[in-house]
Amino acid sequence: MGSIYLIRHGQASFGADNYDVLSALGIRQAEILGAHLAQLGLHLDRCYSGELFRQRHTADAALAQFRAAGLNVPSVEVDPAFNEFDADAVIRALLPELLPDEPEALNILRNAAQHRAEFQRLFSKLILRWVSGEHGKPGLQSWQDFVSQVQDGLERILTQAQSKQNIAVFTSGGTITALLRLITGIPPESAFELNWQIVNTSLSRLKFRGNEVSLASFNSHVHLELLKAPELITYR
Repeated sequence: MGSIYLIRHGQASFGADNYDVLSALGIRQAEILGAHLAQLGLHLDRCYSGELFRQRHTADAALAQFRAAGLNVPSVEVDPAFNEFDADAVIRALLPELLPDEPEALNILRNAAQHRAEFQRLFSKLILRWVSGEHGKPGLQSWQDFVSQVQDGLERILTQAQSKQNIAVFTSGGTITALLRLITGIPPESAFELNWQIVNTSLSRLKFRGNEVSLASFNSHVHLELLKAPELITYR
């Protein structure tokens, strides 16, 4: 059987004007991941990334550690199917309906870095509305359309893959959540409960034979745990 390693990007710039930039810690997380996998002697046959900068930067930083160890790695193939869903668009579209019950929501969301717990609570409420399919808005990608986008990307990988290949996909938490939904059939509400636990640069492993795919492991971040530095374990 072959393996697909789903790798979440390193810590991004939560609360900054541009979230799609790795923090200094995010770069370090990616380098630690790459050094760990290189030390294990993992051979990668193909590498994919979404087109977001934080995804591609994580791939570059991790794979540079393979090269530093004298290991060959393939070039990264960029596929927008592995982009994250547009969280800002979800917030903008669904927030107005939430404001009557959450009058402080706008201030909290605008100052997310100062209100992390409240941001997470409100964001979770908005995501549950989005995945329910009952609050669709013109121009907003639906949860089901997002899942279909991710499914198309997975099918392209499987079509091109050979048996026993090791394939890395540098992506985001929402994309991994969509794949959990596709592969395990878990309800989307439950899948997002798992989403909130996905650590930056964690690995989730899929096993495949032909078009058959199963989940082998989820959210492994032993490469960070081994360093016994709690500040390395982040969720945004």
